[in-house]
Amino acid sequence: MSLDSSDSDRTRNGDIHRDRLAQLPDSLLLHIFDILGHASKRELCNVSRLSKKYHKLSDAILYKSILFETPELHLVFSDSLQRRPRRGSAIYEVKLAYPSSELSQLTLDAPVHGSHYDPSRFDGLSRTLSIMSNLETLDISVPAVLLHGIGTLFNGPFDLACLKHCSLFYQTPNDQYWDLRENIHIFSHPTLETLTIKRAKLDYRGFDFLERPHETSLKRLRLIECDINDDALSDVLEFPEALEEFVMTQTDEPEPALEESSDNFWDYIIALGSQSHSLKSLTIDCPTLSCRKALRMREFTALKTLRMNWDYQLFGKSSKKPRLHSVGLPPELEELELFNELGHDEEVTELLLYLLQTKSIVASTWKRFIVVEGDKGVSQDIIDACKSQDLQLDIIGAMDTD
Repeated sequence: MSLDSSDSDRTRNGDIHRDRLAQLPDSLLLHIFDILGHASKRELCNVSRLSKKYHKLSDAILYKSILFETPELHLVFSDSLQRRPRRGSAIYEVKLAYPSSELSQLTLDAPVHGSHYDPSRFDGLSRTLSIMSNLETLDISVPAVLLHGIGTLFNGPFDLACLKHCSLFYQTPNDQYWDLRENIHIFSHPTLETLTIKRAKLDYRGFDFLERPHETSLKRLRLIECDINDDALSDVLEFPEALEEFVMTQTDEPEPALEESSDNFWDYIIALGSQSHSLKSLTIDCPTLSCRKALRMREFTALKTLRMNWDYQLFGKSSKKPRLHSVGLPPELEELELFNELGHDEEVTELLLYLLQTKSIVASTWKRFIVVEGDKGVSQDIIDACKSQDLQLDIIGAMDTD
């Protein structure tokens, strides 16, 4: 078989054997490989074998997000890091989720190439995480035996220098609260933006270390079913430069019983005072919290969304002492939501109605009021007051009517 002159020229120039895909910019190749990886990781593995360049770019996709569902998985991965240490820097997201029954002592003792931690003092999981230099998201849900080792990662120097999102939950015997003091330095992490903590406890000491951290980048803090002392919360909230979202939740009947938490809603508003200049969304979903006086929140100048359980958490419960002031809503408030039904306190109901009737004066930016219907529905006076003030009233559970 003979080639014509044009075919011969292309052969001499190497065009037939040239990999045209490899001529694309790395950023575009990464995008193509990312799409391929979502469709089939097996196919992406096949592509990675075609060249060293493809292998390097494919690793950035294949190891971008790692899920460890058993301790043995991160042991195997630790072994692979010893052979190819650069893979540690390719990981951007790690999720660890396995119960105590699957934890093996072998995992705790496994050596990890490239980690500076002493294997006699720190577990293999923590040492594996320490060499993921570009890690941005860390989701922890593991037995409490790993509590101290992982906490060491947050106690500078910061190995996870790029960490932006972190979720912490440690499984304890009898479903007790785990001690947040073991991981307390997570609050001083300089690059962290979102922190979610589940079923932890923190006593009054807070961050009682002589060396205080500089301002941090924390924007969103979520405390889910935690037992947190309000003074300790006030202490750790001094670190964020500009917190924008705060969420704190607890069940109707906390189990085990709360020991560190205050029973006064107002105490947590005081604890948030250092972030009053930047906080945009505040949710305190703790039905057991009472309140002994009306909230004063005029200093929360950026707050637009406020969510709580009861109307009396806003106004304070009825008292024999005369009220010298009513509630002071945030000056830029746009949305107020109450998770529980209205009308458990007659004096509070009267104060709420008066607040609605004077909305144009005391809460001119208020646009939306969200309540639940409850067994007795929502008072017609409340409905009429919202209409008169052009305030959107959303009643959860009510039937739509024309």
